[in-house]
Amino acid sequence: MRRGAPAVLLALLLVLAGPVERGAAAERPAVKLSAVQAGTGGSVTVSGTGWRPRTLLMMLVCGRATPARGVVGGTNSCANGDGRAVTTGADGTFGRRLPVAEPPVPCPCVVHVATVTGAAAEADAVLQVAGHPVAPLPAERSAGRLAVLSDTRLTGSSGLLTWFGAPPGRTLVLTVGNTGTSPIENPVFQVGTAHGVFAPEWDERQWHGTLAPGKKARIELPVELPAGAHGDYTVTLRHGGRVLAEQPWGVGRPWGVTLFWILLCLVVPAALFRAGMAVVDRVRPHRPGATSRAPRPAPRPRLPFPRSRTAGSPAARAAPAPALPWFTPDSAPGGPAGRSCAPHDDSPTSPTTPTTKGPT
Repeated sequence: MRRGAPAVLLALLLVLAGPVERGAAAERPAVKLSAVQAGTGGSVTVSGTGWRPRTLLMMLVCGRATPARGVVGGTNSCANGDGRAVTTGADGTFGRRLPVAEPPVPCPCVVHVATVTGAAAEADAVLQVAGHPVAPLPAERSAGRLAVLSDTRLTGSSGLLTWFGAPPGRTLVLTVGNTGTSPIENPVFQVGTAHGVFAPEWDERQWHGTLAPGKKARIELPVELPAGAHGDYTVTLRHGGRVLAEQPWGVGRPWGVTLFWILLCLVVPAALFRAGMAVVDRVRPHRPGATSRAPRPAPRPRLPFPRSRTAGSPAARAAPAPALPWFTPDSAPGGPAGRSCAPHDDSPTSPTTPTTKGPT
């Protein structure tokens, strides 16, 4: 029993390793077609397995490509206008019909399926487009070959002008190494920027220098978006027809432009209203005798009032009260000159004051 124990243990390990290997192989993305040949105007059903769950994929008919070498010319060799998007299910599978269109380059052709967001993954399936020309693939270069040795990143920041719609710019920084047998002099990279699910727009950027075999170098390439760009972008780096790296880039909205339009919508109507009112006031006829504003009445003069005899100092109380200014003793109306204006009674029946008489 002791001699048979190692054999039993080895058998158990082989049994356990078999499903693991099959599961690892099943996790690789794969694509199958309902037909290997179709003409322009027709369609084929594309089915896939081993993809990440709930992932957005793009399906394209590409020329100058094979499953072994991939798409040599990148997405520029594909019929981008007739592509279709599909989302994988919870189990990582999908199935959808794809219209067959002629790619802009000769065949051999494939149906190229690649992820749109997240980690990069792709798979190809051979498709013969009936009636489309066929040409041999370009010779594969066996000299220098670049490989990315570090994570890519975007450096830099947006300024105040970007907040008002100026083109945002960054610098793509990464480290590459020459894994080939020949030096690479002044390599020309292609930097593509894609917004959402749209195809990238490529710009050529040349790095000046020589990279010997087995050496590495730090590459810095400028990246710029069009004016007013905002949203989620993807920066793709390509060299020699191969995609080296992809980097997401979230660009903020230029709120300064929105603020400018809001102020413009408020200031222009107010200025037009004021100009219109000024024109109306200038051309409107005025009625005779009418004034735009009634004059304010002049304030009445305030007469000085005599002070109270009980207020002030003893000298002020002893001083006689000033006479009223309207009349004087000589100018009283209806009275003889020199007559006193003191009050008296001329009534004959006025009582007399009794006097004390002595004995008669």
